[in-house]
Amino acid sequence: MTIFYLVQHAEKERQLGDPGLTLLGRQQAARTAKHLQDVGIGALISSPLRRARETAEFIAVACGLAVRMDTRLRERMNWSDDEPLEEFLADWAATVQDRDYVPRSGDSSRQAGDRVLACLTDLAGEPGPVAVVTHGGVTVDLLRTLLGDDALTEDLLYGGIPTCAITTLDGTAVVEIAAQAHLS
Repeated sequence: MTIFYLVQHAEKERQLGDPGLTLLGRQQAARTAKHLQDVGIGALISSPLRRARETAEFIAVACGLAVRMDTRLRERMNWSDDEPLEEFLADWAATVQDRDYVPRSGDSSRQAGDRVLACLTDLAGEPGPVAVVTHGGVTVDLLRTLLGDDALTEDLLYGGIPTCAITTLDGTAVVEIAAQAHLS
């Protein structure tokens, strides 16, 4: 089976749309890149959103790999300037409560989990291990698909995956969720 390291993007700037990384985020990305260099990844795939792309670029430089983009790795929802924050947060909460709820701007939790699973299935033949830079919400959506809601803590369901945490899969078997030791 292919080993997948699902990397939550590093800390992002607090702004609408498609924000980049903060200074701390760039430091987190550099530490994560060093860790992935040490495990010898063979392929690097990223969400096309800026915060994920910028995180992936650190990994690409450290590991000597090109970053390939896959839109299936994008976040479940992305807050934009045409949506009041309260509406965005209400929709996000509804997608946590009801996996089939489709928000005004984005995918349901089930749709998002299924598309990330489809991406990983397509990547199973890649020379591994494979680093996949994505987002906290869709990583949780994938874990809900693979493990069920009862296997996840409330912190993960409602708070998501911490920045630059790594979730490890062996194929579709979950090995470790949201590891952060490499950031110390």
